[in-house]
This record gives sequence, structure tokens and C-alpha cells, in this order.
Amino acid sequence: MNHRLATVGLIAAIGSVALSGNVAAAVLKFHHDLPEDSAQHVAAIEFEKLVEERTGGEIDVQIFPSNSLADDVQAVQQMQLGAIEGGIIPTAKLSNFAPAMQLPDLPFLFPTSEVAHAFLDSEIGDKLLAGLEEVGLKGVGFWESGFKQFTCNNAVTTPGDFEGRKVRVMESPIIIEQFRALGSTPVPIAFSETYTALQQGVVDCQENPLVSIVKMKFHEVQKNVVISNHAYLGYAVVFSKRWFEGQDAETQQILIGAIDEVTGLQRDETAKREAGYLEIIDASPAELSDLPAESRAAFEQATRPVHDKFRDQIGPELLDESYAKIDALKK
Repeated sequence: MNHRLATVGLIAAIGSVALSGNVAAAVLKFHHDLPEDSAQHVAAIEFEKLVEERTGGEIDVQIFPSNSLADDVQAVQQMQLGAIEGGIIPTAKLSNFAPAMQLPDLPFLFPTSEVAHAFLDSEIGDKLLAGLEEVGLKGVGFWESGFKQFTCNNAVTTPGDFEGRKVRVMESPIIIEQFRALGSTPVPIAFSETYTALQQGVVDCQENPLVSIVKMKFHEVQKNVVISNHAYLGYAVVFSKRWFEGQDAETQQILIGAIDEVTGLQRDETAKREAGYLEIIDASPAELSDLPAESRAAFEQATRPVHDKFRDQIGPELLDESYAKIDALKK
């Protein structure tokens, strides 16, 4: 068991039921890592509403934002044990449990959000979610934070601008390798500790979608924010397989149906909020810029070996099928 696993006994001891009047309601603790003012939380609230209405209050959804129950890796471990019933986990974090989940995190894989959504909602996305059952999770859909952007204390216009820099990364092999390919030193740091690490100069740069940059105020301790759209940060919506299989078939369909309905809202909220995030960054001391179009090809070329390095872990056939699917979706 990972040494970071939080005390499961305490959470499990809370029990799987909560009393509402004279009716016993099964508790569904729902984890996510962003603040309440986020597209993820807005969607989670709608999910809560739908599930509680459609089960007649037999499921009591309790949302825990901002990693308030556990960090993402701990939350997965607790879902495996049935101590947390569900939530959303970045695909990069899930890759520590199911290597094929690294696929959506490959640099420069998706050209647009529309292609990413269509791809993840396709049969390939279904394959990725199905693979989670082997590690005790029930995957039911994909949400997002959107495309990731670079922030640094130095200007970024070419791959060489990362040479020798220390970059905060998620604890994800594919992301670590991405920055090694750019000649930098990747430093895994917890999301909650990233602001302090940037502020104190422990690292020079980081990558995240706009929602994370603004909500965590990374732009306040970085001199440059570069709209690079270099990689996609998706979340898988997952339930504890142990808990999910303990529900009757009708309840299972209500849970899946509610996620299906809410996914469009979550993605729309992400897109709508990004314009506001850009305005906030633009009004701050940080320099906001776009990655030059002529530089994009150089970044793609520099990071292409990452695709090859993880080909066997992801699965050669799955990777080739994914390239073909993306090419078809671009037409």
C-alpha cells in the first residue's frame, strides 16, 4: 500500500449510510481537486441534484472539493477499498494504476477540444474506462480542465527556453518525460504545494490549464503565462467498483445516466470560464502571450519521442488506433 494512504479506517467508520428522517440513505462521497468556483464543482452539484432526485433520496451525494478528503492518489486508493465512493481523477494520476490512461496526456495529441471530446466519448475512451475495472474502479466518463498552458519566470518561445529549467510536474511518468525531452528538470510537487514552490523559487516553471493557473494564483508568482495548448488535462469520472457493484441495476443506471447528462455541462462551463481567466491574467503583472505558430512544430518534434517511449505501456495497437481516430476526427 502506498505510504501516502490516509487513514482509511476513520473514513470507513463514518459508515455507508446516513439517516434522513426514517429513511436510510446510502452515502456517496464524491472527490475532486478544484475549488468550489470551478466547472468541476458546478457539474458535481448538478450530478448530486440528479442522483438524489432520481433515487428518491436513497443516495446522499456529498461533494468534497479541493482535495478535502484526500489527494488524488490517496482518493483512488480509498476508492479501491470502498472508503470513498466516487469522484473525478486526472488521467495522468490514474496512469499510476492503469498505464493505458496515460494516452490522453501525450503532448500535442489533440488539436482541438472538439476532437478531444469526440475521441474520449468514442469506443477508444470506452476501452480506457473499461481497463480501470482491473484496478478496482468503475469508469463512466470523462470531464476536463482543458488544455494546459506553460507558466515560467522566463519567456518561452522555443523548446530551448526550457533548457536547464526546473519545472513542477504532476507525479506522472509521461509528463515527467515530456519536460525531460525539452531539456528541463521535472520536479514532482503536490498540486496544493505548487504556489509556494513557485513563490520560493524551488521551481522555475509549471504547466496547468487556465482554471488551475487562476484559481491557484500561479500567475501571481510567475512572470510569463504562455498559451501553448500543448497537452490536454482530462479527468475520468470513476466510482469505487466495490461500492458500485453493491448497488442495484436501476441505481447503477441512474448514476451512469446522470454523469452522461452532466458531462456536456461540465465541458461547456470549462469553455465559458476560460475567457474570464484570460482577462484576469491579462490584468495581472504577468506577461500573457501565445506560443508562436512557427514554434509549435519545433515543440511537437522535440516531444514526439515521448509518444515512442510510452508506446508499449499504452499499447501499440491502441496508440495506432488512436492516431487514426484523431486523423479522422480532424477531417
